[in-house]
Amino acid sequence: MAVGLMAVIGSFAGCMAPPGFDYSAYRAHRPRSILVLPPRNESNIVQAPYVYLSTITRPLAECGYYVFPVAVIDAFMKENGLPTAEEMHGVSLQKIREVIGADAVLYVTIEDWGQKYLIVQSVTVVKARAQLVDTVSGDVIWQGRQYLSQSSGGGDPLGSLISATLTQVFAWLSDPTYPLIRRANYRMLSDPDQGLLLGPYRSYTQENDHCLDPH
Repeated sequence: MAVGLMAVIGSFAGCMAPPGFDYSAYRAHRPRSILVLPPRNESNIVQAPYVYLSTITRPLAECGYYVFPVAVIDAFMKENGLPTAEEMHGVSLQKIREVIGADAVLYVTIEDWGQKYLIVQSVTVVKARAQLVDTVSGDVIWQGRQYLSQSSGGGDPLGSLISATLTQVFAWLSDPTYPLIRRANYRMLSDPDQGLLLGPYRSYTQENDHCLDPH
């Protein structure tokens, strides 16, 4: 049985390399702490926002920022009458700064998520966009996009069919999107042209001022 695995990093700029991000707004505000709200979910996978939340704190912290505990923030918002991500995203930045004290808020929207089965091939996809917003000025000081897919199958039709079937069976036992979104987060934050700049609590130095991808 032949099993082929292929990871594809997608670019939203087509065949052209994207221009470098304008960091002037970021440099004007320089956040030290980041609050990550539960993502808006445009996919049909209910658990996608919380899988995402479980993977975003570590890369942001390793990049040098204090990240408010995502589970605590989620519970706090729900206890105060905001049960959905849409309602949480509607809270004013002034209120977030007054009550929680965050310098910036990371707003994430999940565009696509999960496994797709294409006869003799299965593809796992994670796709999201993010904006980091300063809580004092309301300026968008950084934004990123991420897309990562992994496929199994291809080649010999019988082997591909068996491979895709086994992938579907094992997907019931473990979530294949978890390692993909972890990887996508690091890729998004460490992009040499569009990535997030190092925060004040970084534990490493490098030639440029971007976050490091440890993989």
